[in-house]
Amino acid sequence: MKLSELVAQYVSHKRALGMRFNSEAATLASFCHRLDGNIDVESVTVEQVHDFLTGNRPLTNHWGKRRSVLDCLFRFALSRGYVTASPLPRYSPKLPPPLTPYIYSQQELKRLLDVASAACSPYGLLDAYVLRALILILYGACLRHGEALRLTMQDVNLDEAVLHVRESKFYRSRLVPLGADLNSAMQAYARQRNQRFGHAPAAPFFCLRDGRPLSQKAVCKAFQRQRTLANIQREGGASCQPRLHDLRHSGAVHRLIAWYRCGADLQLLLPQLATYLGHIDLAGTQRYLTLTPELLNAASTRFETYVLEVQHE
Repeated sequence: MKLSELVAQYVSHKRALGMRFNSEAATLASFCHRLDGNIDVESVTVEQVHDFLTGNRPLTNHWGKRRSVLDCLFRFALSRGYVTASPLPRYSPKLPPPLTPYIYSQQELKRLLDVASAACSPYGLLDAYVLRALILILYGACLRHGEALRLTMQDVNLDEAVLHVRESKFYRSRLVPLGADLNSAMQAYARQRNQRFGHAPAAPFFCLRDGRPLSQKAVCKAFQRQRTLANIQREGGASCQPRLHDLRHSGAVHRLIAWYRCGADLQLLLPQLATYLGHIDLAGTQRYLTLTPELLNAASTRFETYVLEVQHE
């Protein structure tokens, strides 16, 4: 059996089980391209797999994700008798620790919005007003960027200030309420958008200049320019720089800080935040939130207040 045939059969099998399997399929397509999909799957060597996993790239945690995808592929092949042994390397290198999400400050968020026009070339496909609106909704509504890019006009009810996020991670859908300021910003964006593209229900809410939906590639390139112009960076090289996805994380952490400061009941509110973020349980939210110096200070201040109240009882 050819490698390309094995990959096609495996991807079809996974999708028949109800999995979206897009990122895994992209990894396998890259694997086929690297090795030549026309080779016999039995002839794939440990050295070829090792070269694909490591290559000339710096070693990151993506190595483990790629290895897991290939391991599952060859387990599938073994179970069906397409190969007699797996060509996966027996030993794994020591991987760096997981990347700590970057928490943007309020000042950094403002700088990102201020440089949006400079980040969008007049000859490119992405308008600055679209990029600004996308940044605002990723942060203000704590959306995954894929969720925001898939929004259609019928998913956005600005009269009721609510988004309908459809079949996101693990095919779960949810309603996401918008705060008054964010809803007002989206209404202003929608008026500008609708003047150019109308408001057909199935049309994308976030559009390129030609009316097509935003692509992740176009958005990520614009965001890299935006982040550079805003002078937002951290140590660790190119692979460790702040990401678009960190806007979601920042929105969640800033909300937790605000709750700490106002003395809100976190036992009541954290499950609600988990639902808002699209997590199935509180554990997902607890892993998602990162303690920052600001959050630690807010928690410490609240604990000190609690101790003083107990002492005076």
